[in-house]
Amino acid sequence: MISILDYKIGNVRSVQKAVERAIREANVAQRVALTADPDRILSSDGVILPGVGAFGACITNLSTAGLAPIVQRVVENDIPLLGICVGMQMLFEVSEEMGTWRGLGLLPGRVRKFPDTLRIPQIGWNQLHIQRPDPLLAGVDDGSYAYFVHSYYCDPANPDDVLTTTDYGFEYASMVRRGNIWGAQFHPEKSQQVGIQILKNFLALASA
Repeated sequence: MISILDYKIGNVRSVQKAVERAIREANVAQRVALTADPDRILSSDGVILPGVGAFGACITNLSTAGLAPIVQRVVENDIPLLGICVGMQMLFEVSEEMGTWRGLGLLPGRVRKFPDTLRIPQIGWNQLHIQRPDPLLAGVDDGSYAYFVHSYYCDPANPDDVLTTTDYGFEYASMVRRGNIWGAQFHPEKSQQVGIQILKNFLALASA
């Protein structure tokens, strides 16, 4: 079972459909569910933390739903966790979006706004520059394009956590990994075959 955390944010259905497509293409014995049930989440093979919109609204909704400590337990229980877009940003300690917000603190670092000299938000296709090999990137070529929509970027304190970078005026971390925690700043569900491949790789990690 792959659990997509349902905490009343906007892009969960599109993520669910993309995971369902990845399951069909990979032909694996997995199911996917939108859920806020702690027992179901903690018995999952893999957990996806989606996010869209403002960091403050996402982290507030996650906490109000009682899911912030559940995400912590997912990590403690060595269940593969994938944060998507603001879901990746919430993995970090602090966001500077419209004030200062505490994140989940699973990865050291901050979420910062792109410089005003750039067009904000970054919307559209951009490249993934692979920094180190990882099972989540199996079958994904260096320089592959993914679809981004965001005004803030993650600035990890530990460069060893960075899987890919993307150039938008400067190189920033577009994918991260530490232990059983992965994050993708772009939207796999909107990134066509590259996104589906990454989701298929996550299914493989969850099934291992």
